Amino acid sequence: MTLIKEITAQETFIIRHPVLRKEKPLESCAFDGDDLETTHHFGLFENSCLTGIISLFLKTNPIFAENSQSQIRGMAIVESCQKRGLGQALVKHSEAYCISNQIDLIWFNARTAAIGFYKKMGYEIKGNSFEIPEVGEHYLMYKKLYK
Repeated sequence: MTLIKEITAQETFIIRHPVLRKEKPLESCAFDGDDLETTHHFGLFENSCLTGIISLFLKTNPIFAENSQSQIRGMAIVESCQKRGLGQALVKHSEAYCISNQIDLIWFNARTAAIGFYKKMGYEIKGNSFEIPEVGEHYLMYKKLYK
């Protein structure tokens, strides 16, 4: 049985660390804004076991005209559970959350390896690739939730 529910920032570290911050100190899993009241962390559980995470920050990127925006950060699925639609379920859950809270646009910085995954879900690239120090090459991606 699969269940997605809100979790704490601290609970995301169990997956953020091995999947996104491998070989880096545990402290590197803490993101600015993790503990804000407007930030929401969702965990995907399979048979009561946390297998995927996504964090949603109420954050505006001035590149976009929309007034109400959310940024996805730290989307990750346990390596042994990848390629089974779990990441897609987390992104769709985040989109539904944003729509129900009148958020017009979702944006994020996607690792180059994840571009295809997000494009299949209707996200578009804005601009050229850029480097995030100690993390790697990324692209700014976005999706308008209200046309």
